[in-house]
Amino acid sequence: MGKTLRELKEIPITRLTGVTPRLEERLGMLGIKNVLDLIEHYPRRYLDRTKKSDIADLRVGEEATVYAEVRKMTSRRTRQGRALVETIVYDGTSYLYVTFFNQPWRAQQLTTGTEAAFFGKLEHYRGKHQMTNPAVDVLGRIGEKTGVIVPIYPQSGKADVSTWQLQKFVAEALRRARDFDDPVPAEVRARLGLADRTRAYNGIHEPEVEADHFRAAHRLKFDEFLRMQLGLVARKRAFEERRVGLAHRLDGPLVPAFHARLPFALTGDQQQAIAEIGADLAAPRPMHRLLQGDVGSGKTVVALTALLTGVQGGYQGALMAPTEVLAEQHHLSISGFLDGLTVSSEATLMGERPVRVELLTNRTGAAGRRKLSAALAAGEVDIVVGTHALIYDSVAFPALGVAVIDEQHRFGVEQRALLRAKGPGGAGGGDGSAGPEPDVLVMTATPIPRTAAMLIYGDLDKSELREMPPGRTPITTEVIPPSPLERAGAYRRLREQVAAGRQAYVVCPLVEGSEKVEAKAATEEAERLEAEELTGLKVGLLHGQMAPADKEATMARFREGLIDVLVATTVIEVGVDVPNATVMVVEDADRFGLSQLHQLRGRVGRGGGESWCFLFADPQTPEAEARLQAMADSTDGFLLAERDLEIRGAGEVFGERQAGFTDLKLGRIPRDEPVVIEARRVAEEILDADPGLAAHRQLADEVEDLLGDDVEFLFKS
Repeated sequence: MGKTLRELKEIPITRLTGVTPRLEERLGMLGIKNVLDLIEHYPRRYLDRTKKSDIADLRVGEEATVYAEVRKMTSRRTRQGRALVETIVYDGTSYLYVTFFNQPWRAQQLTTGTEAAFFGKLEHYRGKHQMTNPAVDVLGRIGEKTGVIVPIYPQSGKADVSTWQLQKFVAEALRRARDFDDPVPAEVRARLGLADRTRAYNGIHEPEVEADHFRAAHRLKFDEFLRMQLGLVARKRAFEERRVGLAHRLDGPLVPAFHARLPFALTGDQQQAIAEIGADLAAPRPMHRLLQGDVGSGKTVVALTALLTGVQGGYQGALMAPTEVLAEQHHLSISGFLDGLTVSSEATLMGERPVRVELLTNRTGAAGRRKLSAALAAGEVDIVVGTHALIYDSVAFPALGVAVIDEQHRFGVEQRALLRAKGPGGAGGGDGSAGPEPDVLVMTATPIPRTAAMLIYGDLDKSELREMPPGRTPITTEVIPPSPLERAGAYRRLREQVAAGRQAYVVCPLVEGSEKVEAKAATEEAERLEAEELTGLKVGLLHGQMAPADKEATMARFREGLIDVLVATTVIEVGVDVPNATVMVVEDADRFGLSQLHQLRGRVGRGGGESWCFLFADPQTPEAEARLQAMADSTDGFLLAERDLEIRGAGEVFGERQAGFTDLKLGRIPRDEPVVIEARRVAEEILDADPGLAAHRQLADEVEDLLGDDVEFLFKS
């Protein structure tokens, strides 16, 4: 039997030759604490020694890579006090002067006898050939590294571990591990043309030819995606099989009455989503569905339909939002939608009463909570809208039938479970052994690319709203460079719109540091604008550090038209709905992510009139330029989400929203979408034949090690 990944994880890095306590600490800074961490610290690129240039053949102005030995090194300060490190290197054909300004640490890195690859442009200076501040990859000492293709590892200046040290430790680890036990069935490997695990780990670290590391990377990516898909598919199936739900009535009068009162026709996508959710609600197992839709696509109407399906059957509904501003916005819009709708009630003379919606946030006082608890217990409250207070509060739902979680990525699995436990089945064990659970619909206004959704929400059924309701006009988006003339033009458009009775937003830039720093910046910007570009207009201010009552008062004044321009931080990013707002200015737009800019832009254009979004920006990187160009080119959130993934990569886009997702070391989406799809197919095949992975214990171990206790119960025999 070969080594398993779990066995390698249990071997401390100190078992390798030459790992002193000091070096153990420095490797720890790179996230390397055991042998598995080490062999999964993959090379970031490779140097092919056959593709090098000889120093003697270089021409002035030419960019090239040379492999050379440091023959002499000096370090000093210039008259201006700048650090200057000068080296002379030799590659067997000629000498080259290599000079570094303001990089004093090069003196420790490039000691005499060190071999390195230098990439830069050849210059002629004072009669000699030199490179200034070239890129450097230290390969070790002469004679220490053989082989044509040299792996270069991710490093950290703070950790002070060189690539040649990592090469040495990895080589020893692979030599001592010898063979790896392969948990992927041989039949699957043969069908998909996958290298076995032993060849993969050796090929990624010590490729003999270029094709080796490509083939190795493909196999190791497949393993990463397969582990995630096994966990997600198993969780979805276990959820469907083991949990008891509520079979809701779909023939009640409340939902048709609600739809009949809407001042617009439902879009095809809304009708499709409502049908899918209805089928889930009628089934005897709990709903576990994601509703994703672009800004303004009408998710609230779909979610409210689900809540009212529960209410018409005698159950209660809950809608949980991540912020007080968003919870208050939902409470306001839902109350407006339901105004005039009634449910039957034996407690009234007429036999009916209005549908009752209440709000529960951290602002709700003790007396208000007691009153709400009593009304819920008496069955007088139909829907409660709130923040985290819904799950952590002592308020009890005697008959919670449907729960909606908005902006799902802001809540963890634990919070979702706590909301489920508020249902009639009560708190149960992690295996879902309690009584019936409420149906849960999670929704997000952040469109998620298909591949990412397979990874992050692979355990949920999905409904999408891509179609926009009638009356939503495309928003004209312009990127405004740091030119006083062009910025003045944008503010002129804003003033014209205010003069025509419309309103506007100015979003302040993200500030590194705390919310307090951001709040201070927003306050100063509001004061500056009031004195300069927005003089004579009624300017309001909204930021995260304001007291909840002040936030709501400001939003109420803005909604009522008592504020012309709202200067705000990203607290307005999601959910704020003021149809009269037609202009948005985003300061330092190049510092925002693409999906965040799209969310901000979605605050305007909600009232049917022509709208504008001006992105003030001075992008300093190609990525920032690409983001802004994408914003100017498209208002399609799904298309922009795909573009955002291409530009920034998955880890950046989704952060730590899902356990295991940021553990991808080689896999990248959307680039590796075919591998994700293949891994999903294989995961389903394996679980079809072996639902508890009893015959695939190593795979079960790897899934548990990746996703933790959250899936552990799935594979217990």
